[in-house]
Amino acid sequence: MRTITIKPAAIIHNLNQVKKLAPQARVLAMVKANAYGHGVAAVLPALQQADGVGVATLIEALEARQLGWDKTIGLIEGAFTSDEWRQAIEYDISCVIHHAPQLAWALEHTPPANSATQVVWLKYNTGMNRLGFNDQTIIPAAKLLHEAGYQLILTTHFANADDHNHPLNAIQIQRFNDMLSTLRETISADTKGSLCNSAGIVNFSEHHHDWVRPGIMLYGSAPVIDQSARELGLQPAMDFSAQIIALQTINAGDAIGYGSRWLAQQDTKTALVSVGYGDGYPRVIGDDAYVSVIDAINHQRYPCTVIGRVAMDMIVIDVSNVPESIALNSKVILWGDAPHVDEVAKHAGTISYELLCRLSARPNRI
Repeated sequence: MRTITIKPAAIIHNLNQVKKLAPQARVLAMVKANAYGHGVAAVLPALQQADGVGVATLIEALEARQLGWDKTIGLIEGAFTSDEWRQAIEYDISCVIHHAPQLAWALEHTPPANSATQVVWLKYNTGMNRLGFNDQTIIPAAKLLHEAGYQLILTTHFANADDHNHPLNAIQIQRFNDMLSTLRETISADTKGSLCNSAGIVNFSEHHHDWVRPGIMLYGSAPVIDQSARELGLQPAMDFSAQIIALQTINAGDAIGYGSRWLAQQDTKTALVSVGYGDGYPRVIGDDAYVSVIDAINHQRYPCTVIGRVAMDMIVIDVSNVPESIALNSKVILWGDAPHVDEVAKHAGTISYELLCRLSARPNRI
């Protein structure tokens, strides 16, 4: 059986790590993309100590409301149409405003007093060059919104926060801080600031401002290039596992799997595991990738190399060096504590975000 197990206690722990790193800031916990593949319904109860949650689409925002989330919901790409803006007002959702059409909708349809939609996240392009007003347009936009009764949170997004020493970080921080000071001096002294995602929370502690926006670190993955999740005190929030469905010995010289990519250099005991890219395990995986097989008798874990090409429904692993007690239905950890999803992502030439988000609906969820 293919199984995804979500660990709410790990998410609570990771949220507490965020709060330790940014004790003065409010926390907008990212649950977009189905909570990075973990499932919004499974994750929200573990985020009760967050000040709000962030989503990418109105559908995601409405799901959070329907699940009973009654705090701030931040729509981080904002409304895509005027109708969506009016729905955001109806469901008390706070929106990013990052370009002229959204500004027009906000000015045309103002929310009632004390509505959460009165708080807008005004996006400033400091160097990421995706979304946001530029230096010439952001101050006039802020002035119009303030005059219409909106409360402003200036926000931006790092392009390279995972690399502490990247030169663009200092440029973006300076631009953001200067603009925040300008808005406070010329538009409203109550303008708030939100600069840091997960990597920014770790790397730029002096620039947390009023709101931080943790994402991947809530789920136990490292957001920076020079520290591991373990070094950051983060716990993986997901175990992805399957079972051994067959055992056999491959003779020296025999090949395994599609393309006959892997050739046995000696007689090799192998196990077939009931998981593949149809479940979300990456097809493109390096020859040094491994899984952990659990001995049902002594509960020890044994690392076993993935051999041959990953198929839609199964992988093959080398179990030559594990005890005889490893048998049919033995549990195989694809990622969790070991290997960590960050390790698997490196073996696949990608990032943990992608692996977590592209899990299919086939595995059983606990």
